[in-house]
Amino acid sequence: MSDVELVLRSRRVITPDGTRAASVAVSGGKITAVRPYDAEVPAGARLEDLGDDVLLPGLVDTHVHVNDPGRTEWEGFWTATRAAAAGGVTTLVDMPLNSLPPTTTVENLRTKQKAAVDKAHIDVGFWGGALPDNVADLRPLHDTGVFGFKAFLSPSGVDEFPHLDQDQLARSLAEIASFGGLLIVHAEDPHHLSAAPQHGGPKYADFLASRPRDAEDTAIAQLTAQAKRLDARVHVLHLSSSDALPLIAEAKAEGVRLTVETCPHYLTLTAEEVPDGASEFKCCPPIREAANQDLLWQALADGTIDCVVTDHSPSTADLKTDDFATAWGGISGLQLSLAAVWTEARRRGHGLEDVVRWMSARTAQLAGLGQKGAIEAGRDADFAVLAPDETFTVDPAALQHRNRVTAYAGKTLYGVVKSTWLRGERIAANGGFTAPRGHLLTRTP
Repeated sequence: MSDVELVLRSRRVITPDGTRAASVAVSGGKITAVRPYDAEVPAGARLEDLGDDVLLPGLVDTHVHVNDPGRTEWEGFWTATRAAAAGGVTTLVDMPLNSLPPTTTVENLRTKQKAAVDKAHIDVGFWGGALPDNVADLRPLHDTGVFGFKAFLSPSGVDEFPHLDQDQLARSLAEIASFGGLLIVHAEDPHHLSAAPQHGGPKYADFLASRPRDAEDTAIAQLTAQAKRLDARVHVLHLSSSDALPLIAEAKAEGVRLTVETCPHYLTLTAEEVPDGASEFKCCPPIREAANQDLLWQALADGTIDCVVTDHSPSTADLKTDDFATAWGGISGLQLSLAAVWTEARRRGHGLEDVVRWMSARTAQLAGLGQKGAIEAGRDADFAVLAPDETFTVDPAALQHRNRVTAYAGKTLYGVVKSTWLRGERIAANGGFTAPRGHLLTRTP
């Protein structure tokens, strides 16, 4: 232990074996040991005594739209990663669309990496994109280190990222399965969407009716059938419809290689509370009713839903008009995800160990980030220090997002992030930040 540089000591350390008092030894950016709380601090090591604050592994958010380059007025690597660090997130994986160019070729990936390299306060990886015409680009992107490929089964909202029809989905999925890759899917069926009433205007009930549950249910059924036929690995993004849960559970029981995520806004916000004209609550698929939310929580508890990610998808404030039909659809939640989920989780009888499993361990597993997601020897020394019983009221002016529009404004949340650590270095504390120290991550075989 003589090479130990840092020891973080807490009465509550969340490890894969449970929560316990412990001292976590760090050297060279890695966790070298998790030792008893009162273990002697090695000579030359710095001790950080966290008292009763909880030490948990840094969160891994595998669904973030950074929009950089090209739409940096919406967000950017500097602001997004500062917001992440402020909220206890130490790794994010960036979505391939809403930036210009989208991450759909190796050349475009290089452009994205160049934009990020000097601006990342936390570690950043990248998803590739599957488009109708880029099947030939998928393997080169995989070999260059993207963590998988995103596809839409309905219009994405931006012209440069068209959706796949069922034949195109089959071709892309067959190619991705041939090299053992992962396809992550925005699953809404375009035919159900086009058949739904499209009134427009400020009434949230009208918007909700325009994105019916059966659009999700049908698309997920089609996706699981394709995955089963090809023995392909697929992941359902931002599940909002509880009606799809029996289908998902059945597919998993049959051995389909399927994982599923949901988002903080589906778990903490309800359709009943959305004011008319308040398009800061607009996202696709939409925030649904309280009874639907209850079933999503049950599915998290029983493992039908695997993980929780933000789908942080910001825009400039002027795009959040009071017409739900034309307003940009996306929730800005990167800085607030841990507190929002923890606030509702504790109310429903869940512990921080559950939150860590949903937002760190399983998200790291989804992306194949074996060095992330747990406090145990050999992992990266990425931590969040949390005061779980302290509260704060969300003030948009205090957020690090480039555009401080949030559906959580004015809400009182439990869980104050006291500091965030990346590879053994404190990168955020008390509203202050170090210079960017994040690494650009690539998938490893």
